[in-house]
Amino acid sequence: MKLKSIVLIGAALIGGASAYAGNEDRVGSAGAQHMLINPWARSAAYGDAGIANVNGLEATYTNIAGLAFTDKTQLKFNYSNWMGSAGIAFNSAGIAQRISESSVIAVSVQSLNFGDIAVTTVDNPEGNIGTFSPRANIFNVGFARTFSSSIYGGVNFKVTSESISNMKTTGIAFDAGIRYVTGEQDQLKFGITLKNVGPTMKYSGDGLAKQVDYVVNPDITASLVERSASFELPSLLAIGGSYDFIFNESNKLNLALGFTANSFSADQYRIGLDYGMSKEKVAFNVRGGFVYEKNLFSAENRSNALVGPTAGFSVDALVGENKSALGIEYCARFAGIFGIIHTIGATISLK
Repeated sequence: MKLKSIVLIGAALIGGASAYAGNEDRVGSAGAQHMLINPWARSAAYGDAGIANVNGLEATYTNIAGLAFTDKTQLKFNYSNWMGSAGIAFNSAGIAQRISESSVIAVSVQSLNFGDIAVTTVDNPEGNIGTFSPRANIFNVGFARTFSSSIYGGVNFKVTSESISNMKTTGIAFDAGIRYVTGEQDQLKFGITLKNVGPTMKYSGDGLAKQVDYVVNPDITASLVERSASFELPSLLAIGGSYDFIFNESNKLNLALGFTANSFSADQYRIGLDYGMSKEKVAFNVRGGFVYEKNLFSAENRSNALVGPTAGFSVDALVGENKSALGIEYCARFAGIFGIIHTIGATISLK
C-alpha cells in the first residue's frame, strides 16, 4: 500500500511538471529568478542535494516534505552576500511549528536588497537627481504531514514580488513534495518535489506610462500606457535519494544524490556529503557538494553561476533540560566570476 501511494503521488508530480517542461529555446525566458536561490546555509553547503533528507525549516526550499521532521519549534536567520562583491544583501528568516503529532506549519520570508541605485534619465544621464532601491521578496507558508512511518508529504504556498522605483510585479506559486523513508535505522530515503508552479506574472506601474501630445492639438497632453509582456515562473522538478552510513552513535556520514529538471535552464546533477559527529552536548557537521550542468567547464558557454563546488559547516549546542539546540551555520558557494557567496546564520530548535 505504501509503495502504491508513493508511485501514484510521484506520477502526479511528474505529470504536473511535464506541463511546464521546456527546451533549449526557452532557456532564460522565465522571470522571478530569485525563487531559485536557496537562502539556507546548511542545505546550500550540501549542493542542494538533500531532496530526500533535509529536515525542518530548510526543507521549505529543498523539499517541503522534510518540514514534517520538525521536533517542536524551529527558528532560523540567515544572511548572504549575494553574488560576492556585488553589494546585494540576501536576508532570510522563518519559523516552523509542530501543531499536532503528525502536522507542522512554517512561515518564512526572503528579501533581496540591491542597495541604492542612482536615478538617471535621458536629460540627466549622470544622475544626481535621487536614488531608488530595487527589491525582490518571497513570502512562504508551508504545511507538511506524516502519513505513515515511511511516507511524508507537504505543500508550500508562496507570494513573490519584485519592484523598482516606478514598476512592480507580484505573483503566486506553490511547491509540493513527498519523501519515502525505509531501512532498519531509516537510513535510506527517497524524495521528489515540484517547485514554483503558478500563473504568469507581468509588470505594472508609472514606469510604463509617458506623456504624449496630440498632433492635431499640441496643447492637449495625454498619458500613453504601454503593456508589459508576461513571463513565466522558473518551475522545476527535483528527484533525489540519500543513504546514512552510521558508524556509531556519535559518527554518521550521509551521501545524497539529486537531479533537477529545470523548465527554463539546463538540467542539473547534484551530489552532497554531510559528516556529523557529536560529543556530549555539542554536534559538529561538515558538508560539501557539487552541482554539474551542461557546459560547466566552458567559461564562454556556462549559463549559470550557481554550479560547481559548495562547502560549509554547522555547530549545535544542546542547552536546558529539554536539550534544545542553539546552532550556527556557514556556507560557501563558488560562483565563478562573481566570487564566493558566503552565507551565515543561526538556528534555534526547541523540543
